[in-house]
Amino acid sequence: MYSKNIKLLWLPAEQGTYRAAVVVSKKVHKSAVVRNRIRRRLYEITRNALKGHEKAPDLIYIVQNPVLATQSTADVQAEVLDLLKKIPNML
Repeated sequence: MYSKNIKLLWLPAEQGTYRAAVVVSKKVHKSAVVRNRIRRRLYEITRNALKGHEKAPDLIYIVQNPVLATQSTADVQAEVLDLLKKIPNML
């Protein structure tokens, strides 16, 4: 699934809890500080969105645009939640 800034890959969970990975390449931004900021934001939004779900899927976010580092939290959260809603039996 795609959005303007993020590509989301998912698989049904084999375990009881979800697993998430965030891939931010150097092509997105040269600075490790910025890449880690994007990574931390996506992990936190995902953690809050999937809290209480018993069969949440395994997720891989592939970031395609550095604008996620400077966007407001509400905008990033809306983008991630829109992607998660496209997964069958989610949210």
